[in-house]
Amino acid sequence: MLPPTMDRRGIIIIIFTVVCMASCAVGATSIFNVMSFGAVGDGRTDDSQAFLSAWRGACDGRARGTTPAVYVPPNRTFLLNPLTFNGPCRTRLYFLISGTIIAPVKTSSAWMGKQRHVWMLFSNVNGLIVKGKGVVNGQGSSWWPKTLCFDDPANGQFCKGPTGMIFRRCNGLRLDGFTKINGPGSHMLIMSSNDVVVSNLRVIAPGDSPNTDGIDISGSTKVQVRNSFIATGDDCIAISAGSSNVDISGITCGPGHGISIGSLGSGGFDVVENVRVRNCTLKETITGVRIKTIQGGKGYARNISFEGIKFVAVDNPIQIEQFYCPLKVNCPIDKM
Repeated sequence: MLPPTMDRRGIIIIIFTVVCMASCAVGATSIFNVMSFGAVGDGRTDDSQAFLSAWRGACDGRARGTTPAVYVPPNRTFLLNPLTFNGPCRTRLYFLISGTIIAPVKTSSAWMGKQRHVWMLFSNVNGLIVKGKGVVNGQGSSWWPKTLCFDDPANGQFCKGPTGMIFRRCNGLRLDGFTKINGPGSHMLIMSSNDVVVSNLRVIAPGDSPNTDGIDISGSTKVQVRNSFIATGDDCIAISAGSSNVDISGITCGPGHGISIGSLGSGGFDVVENVRVRNCTLKETITGVRIKTIQGGKGYARNISFEGIKFVAVDNPIQIEQFYCPLKVNCPIDKM
């Protein structure tokens, strides 16, 4: 029975509004709603296969003449096990997040026999647009070590949890509007990609959560990160080897370790160049803006500028560290 204040016309208007949220903003689209592919959205059932089925339908070009969009609807919580969204796709593709996506906790059997370094991997997808007002929750607290810990592979010590979202070889990537919280390790990594715009994101984890970088950029060029709020337990933004023509603006960062170049020098001849960081606010971070290189490493960081940076209660506002060695033991020796 309809509520006394709602008639059938009202229901039609509401349905149209919900559909328009998924389509009007992106033009002529074909919607691949994960619920139509078997997703449950109760936060307990594994919805991975439903998401992959929706992805394959959108990526394989079943939406002739329109732009395909994988749609994650609001007011539901979708549990996804570690998975990979593979390209190439026939056309540009939207991944619209209105609901909540959560990762399995560390103790879950979902991680057994699966990729351990990443939760959600997007690979070889040109023209990918991930946007929406939804939340991507890595449920990282089960991964965070109770005491200070650094990766030491030579001695079999691995401290970092998996990266929440990796975008690998995704040229023309756009990330906009959604919230990423509580990554087991780094929240997101953009690697080997060209022409990337990241805007209006919220990336959040407790200030004492280890190794939870906000946005990492590696081996990528022509990257813009703008108008976003990042508060984590490690670097808000880290730009590593092979990256160039990076523009960062309008970032509010803190808590965390600030905005960093590096570390550089551990991977052979490492290069970062043409980086501009401007009009950012860093509040209650351990470091502000910094460049960190490993003693004895080779390469260069050049044409780096920091402009209009506002520091509020920052322990070390500007830092250029040429002897970076977080373990403080077995550090490389400069033989030059």
